[in-house]
Amino acid sequence: MSRSGPHVAVVGGGVIGVSVAYHLTRAGATVTLVERDRIGAGASSGNAGTVSAGHPPLNRPGRVRRALVDMLDPASPLYVAPRWDPALWRWLIGFARYCTEEHVEHCMRVMAPLGKDALALFDEVIAEERIECGYRTEGYYDVCATESGLEGARHEADVLQRHGYGPETLNGDELRRREPALGPRTVGGVFYPEAATLDPARFLSGLVRAARQRGCVVRERVAVSEVLERSGRVRGVRTTDGDAIAADAVVLTTGPFSKRLAEEFRIRILVQPGKGYHRDIEIGPNGAPKLGIACVLNESSVFCTPMGTRVRFAGTMEFSGENEVVREARLRQLTRAARAAFPDLGTARPVSEWCGLRPVSVDGLPIVGPVPGVDGLHVATGHGMLGLTLGPVTGQIVARLVVDGDDPRAEPLAPGRFG
Repeated sequence: MSRSGPHVAVVGGGVIGVSVAYHLTRAGATVTLVERDRIGAGASSGNAGTVSAGHPPLNRPGRVRRALVDMLDPASPLYVAPRWDPALWRWLIGFARYCTEEHVEHCMRVMAPLGKDALALFDEVIAEERIECGYRTEGYYDVCATESGLEGARHEADVLQRHGYGPETLNGDELRRREPALGPRTVGGVFYPEAATLDPARFLSGLVRAARQRGCVVRERVAVSEVLERSGRVRGVRTTDGDAIAADAVVLTTGPFSKRLAEEFRIRILVQPGKGYHRDIEIGPNGAPKLGIACVLNESSVFCTPMGTRVRFAGTMEFSGENEVVREARLRQLTRAARAAFPDLGTARPVSEWCGLRPVSVDGLPIVGPVPGVDGLHVATGHGMLGLTLGPVTGQIVARLVVDGDDPRAEPLAPGRFG
């Protein structure tokens, strides 16, 4: 395939980086994708596998107050590890300022249409590239065990309905009829039809294969030490082994680590690493129940996603710094929450346990677009728990920005919005 587009270096091989590389190759660019470990080594392969379109951001009224109350409980859904970390506390103060109804509404005006674009693009890419990843478009249930949880779920459903989605509120009897594995504690919930599930590792593997077939060069276990720039324009990147990769444009998709490479250009990338966990349990008499479709347990924020012969129990948000230290209490909480919802969950040992870091932006919106003052430098990070959901559409947006110079959807996501 002849290419007349720019040479682009994409730094970071998670779902955002691979999606950017894929869409750039489709747009005619010559692409080198550089990953310091292996493709999908971070949160991109271990996440819940849900494409959850259009939902409100993590920043919501009362979030920080709840986190402060639960700080000493290592099993709480939103956990801040007590420690002296000035950068984290400054970020939390900023996060709290965005926890207003007005900001939620602003985010919904951005995210609701973006979510619909995301769903359409998953359908298109998976069909066109014939990616076998257990893709299912049956939606999922938000399952509530308390009346207060149900009240919150109804409020969120009302928000999505105002923005063009079609959630369905269900009472406990109807929810148990549809999903018999649920126990008597279920008081009700919401069905979200505009959602999909897949195996994220298989999806990422298929997408990187498609990018390679379209001409993308993938370099794994290569770390980037700096972005090369001269006279206000990027020239490429330098790796830690001293190799220089020439490029007309550079896209930073390194999750919570993107801010390090951007700091030399005095751009503020206001993200914190939010750690998530999963436990995979095989379906069987002493294992996981055979769920019809995915469920999220409202009060504990644990996703329960059927993936072939197993169910993935995933979730939690832990702010404990840039580390991948596994806190056993967090893993146990996944099983504890699942057993409360599904009484027949057995005692079989998990076939997989994992934790990984997700880049959480201070205002709940992704940070996507050109870096002010440096021609050719772009960033795509800050997706929080929506990295999979917004991966392909972020790739499409960045490709249009790099190759065509514009995509209106990027305006409210601009990196320069923090000053």
